[in-house]
Amino acid sequence: MQFSFSERLKQLPPYLFVELDRKKAEAVQRGVDVIDLGIGDPDLPTPDFILERLKEAAQRSANHRYPSSEGMKAFRCAAAGWYKRRFGIDLNPDTEVATLIGSKEGIAHFPFAFLNPGEVVLVPSPGYPVYHIGTLFAGGVTHFMPLTAENDFLPDLNAIPEDVLKKARILWINYPNNPTAATAERPFFEKVVAFAKEHGLIVCHDAAYSEMTYDGYKAMSFLEVPGAKEVGIEFHSLSKTYNMTGWRIGLAVGNPDLIAGLKKVKSNVDSGQFNAIQEAGIAALESDQSCVETMRQIYQERRNVLVSGLRSLGLNAPSPKATFYVWLPVPQGYTSQTFSALLLEKAGIVCTPGNGFGAPGEGYVRMALTVSTERFKEVIERLKGIL
Repeated sequence: MQFSFSERLKQLPPYLFVELDRKKAEAVQRGVDVIDLGIGDPDLPTPDFILERLKEAAQRSANHRYPSSEGMKAFRCAAAGWYKRRFGIDLNPDTEVATLIGSKEGIAHFPFAFLNPGEVVLVPSPGYPVYHIGTLFAGGVTHFMPLTAENDFLPDLNAIPEDVLKKARILWINYPNNPTAATAERPFFEKVVAFAKEHGLIVCHDAAYSEMTYDGYKAMSFLEVPGAKEVGIEFHSLSKTYNMTGWRIGLAVGNPDLIAGLKKVKSNVDSGQFNAIQEAGIAALESDQSCVETMRQIYQERRNVLVSGLRSLGLNAPSPKATFYVWLPVPQGYTSQTFSALLLEKAGIVCTPGNGFGAPGEGYVRMALTVSTERFKEVIERLKGIL
């Protein structure tokens, strides 16, 4: 008996990182010593004090029962406290904070709460694929907003056609940005708030990389802008900040009605994150954040080695002040795909072709700062042999 995928599933593009894993596995099978700069997965360990909190919490039998789909009150209070200390934002942990099974889960589920079939979602391109995928799953239509170097990788809101805006319901933004590593400042966020109010849009800000900043730069929260909480919700993750990608713990904060809608979806599709993991998350959020500063210093050193090395080879490598990505323009004569293939086949280096994040990403590759400084030195040595 044969089974056919649903039409909705058939619309989905191949998930970018699954294909990268396949190519990497093929190279490893051929005996290649692969240096993987593809998927953005921290190689640094989760801090010991977080592990100890998990071990202690996992020993308590009460934590082995069903958790709440909206998250432990204590975790939501810890998240609100972190936002107050970090950004000066007051949040009601009962109505303005939701616990997520990783921010990816919340990002994918959010459209189900507010998007009707046929309505439009405004999505940055290149961008995190789940903005588009969540739209498709909810029966919506994606309108891609190109992010270009000429506009500092910020969407040109004025370029969105009027007929699209009439059907638009949700606007996604993401700063510091994946994959471009671009940052946004207060004037841009203020423009977004005014634009959302004018056109009746829900603003969703993905702030997963807010703590990965260098050279003294500090990213701001979208919710710091007056009026932002009236129109928006912000998604955050402990994955990158505390090297907890496999733990699947994140949060959403913002407008009470938007949080309530997301919670209602979650109450029907999941049973919440394991309480012991939430307790470990509390330990992370309530810590002195020195582990985060240590992480920043390590990634900054890696960035410096990679960027200076790439520039020494004649490549036009930007030095990002946030995220752990280098958004590298490919050399003349190459496409994103051909340059990525060259690096893998001739140097055993995995990077992500920019067009995998959307058509405007053509002409770039993304390199993640997720191997040691010594390995980055080796990256440069290998590249000397092929460039």
